[in-house]
Amino acid sequence: MSIYSTLLRRLRPRALGAWLALAFVLLSIALTLVLVGVIERKSSEQVKSSIGSGLAEMAMQTSDKLERGMFERYREVSLIAQLRELRPDVPAAQRRAALERVQASYGYYSWIGVTGMDGRVEASARGVLEGADVSKRPWFGNALKGIHAGDVHEAVKLVNFLPKRSEPWRFVDVAFPVVEDGAVRGVLGVHLSWEWARDVERSVMAGIARRRHVDALIVDTGGKVLLGPKDVAGKQLQLASLKAARGDTRWGYLEEPWPDGKSYLVGYAQGRGYGDYPGLGWTVLVRQEVDDAYAPVRQLREYGLASGVLAALLFSVAGVALARRITRPLGELAESARRIRAGSVEPIEMRRGYREVRALGRTLNALVASLVRRKRELEDLNATLEQRVVQRTHELEEALSTVTANEQRTAAILEAAQDAFIGIDMCGRVSDWNSAAETMLGWRRAEALGRDVVELIAPRRLHERTYTMLAQFFERRDLEILGLRSERTLRTRDGCEIPVEMTTGLAGSGAGAVLTVFMHDISERKEVERMKNEFVATVSHELRTPLTSISASLALLADGIAGDLPDDAQELVGIANASSGRLVRLIGDVLDIQKMEAGRMALQREVQPLQPLVQDAAAAMRSFADQAGVRIACAGGADAGDLRAAIDRDRMTQVLTNLLSNAIKFSEPGTTVTTRVEANGDRVRLSVADEGSGIPEAFRGRVFQRFAQADGADSRRKGGTGLGLSICKAIVEEHGGTIGFDSREGQGTTFWVELQAKP
Repeated sequence: MSIYSTLLRRLRPRALGAWLALAFVLLSIALTLVLVGVIERKSSEQVKSSIGSGLAEMAMQTSDKLERGMFERYREVSLIAQLRELRPDVPAAQRRAALERVQASYGYYSWIGVTGMDGRVEASARGVLEGADVSKRPWFGNALKGIHAGDVHEAVKLVNFLPKRSEPWRFVDVAFPVVEDGAVRGVLGVHLSWEWARDVERSVMAGIARRRHVDALIVDTGGKVLLGPKDVAGKQLQLASLKAARGDTRWGYLEEPWPDGKSYLVGYAQGRGYGDYPGLGWTVLVRQEVDDAYAPVRQLREYGLASGVLAALLFSVAGVALARRITRPLGELAESARRIRAGSVEPIEMRRGYREVRALGRTLNALVASLVRRKRELEDLNATLEQRVVQRTHELEEALSTVTANEQRTAAILEAAQDAFIGIDMCGRVSDWNSAAETMLGWRRAEALGRDVVELIAPRRLHERTYTMLAQFFERRDLEILGLRSERTLRTRDGCEIPVEMTTGLAGSGAGAVLTVFMHDISERKEVERMKNEFVATVSHELRTPLTSISASLALLADGIAGDLPDDAQELVGIANASSGRLVRLIGDVLDIQKMEAGRMALQREVQPLQPLVQDAAAAMRSFADQAGVRIACAGGADAGDLRAAIDRDRMTQVLTNLLSNAIKFSEPGTTVTTRVEANGDRVRLSVADEGSGIPEAFRGRVFQRFAQADGADSRRKGGTGLGLSICKAIVEEHGGTIGFDSREGQGTTFWVELQAKP
């Protein structure tokens, strides 16, 4: 034992240079390994997240293609069922020929036919199953009940008419009633081959699956695998990923064990229909074995370890060299200090060394000269010390009195405040709690002080999110969010949740800083908003039924059901038909306005000229303008016909008709409403200008708010819901454009829309 102790004492560094060298070496190795470890861990987490997100994205793309494909078939069959050639009064041969043309247009229509009300097939493509009774088949009965799409099933009667193959034929049924003169006369049924879904899966997954050993599965609502690898095809699965896909998240990824004993990284997405197609609840799973999925992570770790070792060695060598350079001037300075201690009065000369060492040498030179002076100053200080202590004590007492008074004044103000107030220290604990907070949340001040604020008042489902927000604020001290109003949900002592409007501030600094929160209960305001929305939705729904009947009647007149009409009458019927259709869609928009604000508006955009769009909108509103005695004029520059943009035609027509309707309503008889299309840099501007009384100054800030109407007799006389401009704003912003207005009281108003120009 003594030999080892002696050896360690001999090996222990004795000089500062050796200690510095050893410290640099050890610190370089430790810091390098720690940094490499942290970076490698963070990078690994990001890579894992990227891999999982990639699988979830593939599942989402596959699901979206499936839903869009079914939507197209759903819409096609709906339109086919309206063909005049399929009505019962048409000869069977002519109906068969029409069905064969339809089948030839899309290769996945394995069977298409039309039945009578008794369920017997009256005509089908190539005559397959003609005369057969299909009244017991689910698709026939569901079509009469308004259910137009059926889940995947194997062929029953049709199997004898199809080519033999190793796998059974499977189909998705789509069926719609055949209507004549408002009465159901039969059912049009289509068997869509399930090979269509396999082609969709291959189009998304083929290249990726070969490179990364990825499998895709399509699972129905009962957990049965409709499409997937042979080891699971047709089996029932009970997986966490399926449960997650049917929840609120709808799509994502997770790591889970499968019945084959392997662990997979699984991306999931559940389809929920598209457009009018309600969807069949199919879930798409994209799986990859964990070892294959995380192979890039293992490579990243190996590379990070090798890089860390190499960096540690390089830093250690640099540290040894730096330590020698640092200690050399210090040794010279120590030698000079020893000479001064021995009685030398020669000044220290530091011609070499870094700036700090030279400064230290100059300080040592001045030290000896200042010792006598400092001694005299110390004697003078001792003589006046008692007087200074008394003076400082008095100043401290006055400062303490001022602080105490300020604290009492602040406490009185907070206690008298009508809004609830909470103080939160930098550890997330309650440091203050006024009477209004006791009334609002139910906790007495003595019970709340010192408690964790998240556990005390945050709903349990929001705990994790709230802790994260507080931690980020305490770490970064993000001052930009202070003073802003925000809405939050809090939990009272009895477990009820209430909405509040919250304003935050920061008092103090450093570890003693306090996050101040003023809260106002907005439960009554939220209830009023809910009742208002329910009222609007109910009224809109009641309007839809008569409008739908009007639209259907006009459509029949336009189709010639009442015979040939004079040209002028035909044109008026056509305009009325188009306008009624847009009005029905507008009522639908009122019902869906919450979806618009949530960013889920579905647009079908394509690049098209804007001048015809403006002219069509003006033509549709001309009858309304004539009734009001107002003239509509279309204006534009020489290049107006060449201006194009990527738009949804129906939605943008809705915007223009809304703006035209408002302009006409607020125009006096004999005046003109002018529409204009013009270029504005790299954007296109559509404008509607009237010659009315203009928008009141006090109302201009609320023009685009929902249910907003100018508070004037003229506005009330004109009527309206106050939703039109709000809907216009939502549609334009969804197009990536902007909407605004210029108005002068007594001189008229111009509303304009700007969109990105397209070649």
